[in-house]
Amino acid sequence: MADMKTRRRLERSEALRDRAHRLIPAGAHTYSKGDDQFPANAPGFIVRGSGARVWDPDGNEYVDWGMGLRAVILGHAYPRVVAAAREQLELGSNFVRPSPLEADLAERLVELIPSAEMVKLAKNGSDVTTAGVKLARAATGRDMVAVCADHPFFSVDDWFIGSTVVGAGVPKAVSDLTVSFRYNDLDSVNALFTANPGRIAAVILEPIAFERPADGFLEGLREICTREGAILIFDEMISGFRFGLRGAQQRFGVTPDLSTFGKGLGNGFSVAALVGRRDIMELGGLRHTKERVFLLSTTHGGETHAIAAALATLAELEERDVATALTRTGAALLDGLRAIANDCGIADNVRLYGEPCSPALAILDRDGAPSAELRTLFMQEMVDEGVLIPYIAPSFSHGPEELERTLEAARRALPVVAQALESGVSGLLIGPAVKPVFRRYN
Repeated sequence: MADMKTRRRLERSEALRDRAHRLIPAGAHTYSKGDDQFPANAPGFIVRGSGARVWDPDGNEYVDWGMGLRAVILGHAYPRVVAAAREQLELGSNFVRPSPLEADLAERLVELIPSAEMVKLAKNGSDVTTAGVKLARAATGRDMVAVCADHPFFSVDDWFIGSTVVGAGVPKAVSDLTVSFRYNDLDSVNALFTANPGRIAAVILEPIAFERPADGFLEGLREICTREGAILIFDEMISGFRFGLRGAQQRFGVTPDLSTFGKGLGNGFSVAALVGRRDIMELGGLRHTKERVFLLSTTHGGETHAIAAALATLAELEERDVATALTRTGAALLDGLRAIANDCGIADNVRLYGEPCSPALAILDRDGAPSAELRTLFMQEMVDEGVLIPYIAPSFSHGPEELERTLEAARRALPVVAQALESGVSGLLIGPAVKPVFRRYN
């Protein structure tokens, strides 16, 4: 472990931290960015980024593997994306009527995404997943929603948050309308429809997260929803574009009724999309005589600079075959980390899993259970070596230099984890362990 005297200076971060907590609940506007998600020596704030590097208020530089909660798929301040946004900002960013760019992006998504016949834009993932659920309820006349229990987050809105342990403030009448099933378990899905006949409007899940879909699982979901008259929704916030330009739905050959995209869509700019079947999506439009669905109506949903950024991002993703590059980078990192863990004698305690383009890392204790303390210790030691790795989100800007710097940091960090496995974290971990975002009490 690095000596305390060699730890990075964080005076400005600490001063800003006190100010932020006085003014902002949790000190940040996104819970995943909160202090409880990082080791004590991590920078409290980031002031700028370039490519796969970021800098904190004290001038410390880090290789960044978090990449804006997996949103920055190309790299921070990516020139082509920034130029597209800047060009639009010179023309104004928000108008009283739609910009032609809105149709341009919608048309591009329809060209790319198998499930897209119409598109509605918004600013974040919660907007569009909630809009999808509303559409499903309107289209089916039903009120219940089935969510995948193995996928941690779908929306900040009551229909989902009420089903978690952080359900304070959500009426029970609302939370009772959400039920859950298990990934790769069609029996659990069928059981929900049996227990709630004619009531389930939608089934929503990520088509792939860290576990691959078992043979026939996604196809089985498609068949069940068709048979039961429910709407199948794929949340492709993360899998979209990272697993392929046309989404995981194209990769696995299963087309949902509705799907949602964001994060990598704008390379960090605030833009998200709900796409889906015309007959369902048009319920939120003007060209029908059915009961009207107030689908999405956001003041900032049509901001031109974010849409221009999305168009530039999609062009770069296609022209540079970014999805293949992410897989290559992720695989190299995973191979390197596994080799180092093996050299340290802790290969069984360093669990690296998931697809290389979006993998996960867990540190297991001597009993084989995930350990928050050991994971925090690993992150702490990586921070000391100038690497931020709360999770692993390869970007197009992660090159050989960032990869080698990360592996060199791991060569110093994993022996400390090995030491802690032998004798405990006391004297090694300098602050509290990270905590789950979803927990009932602080």
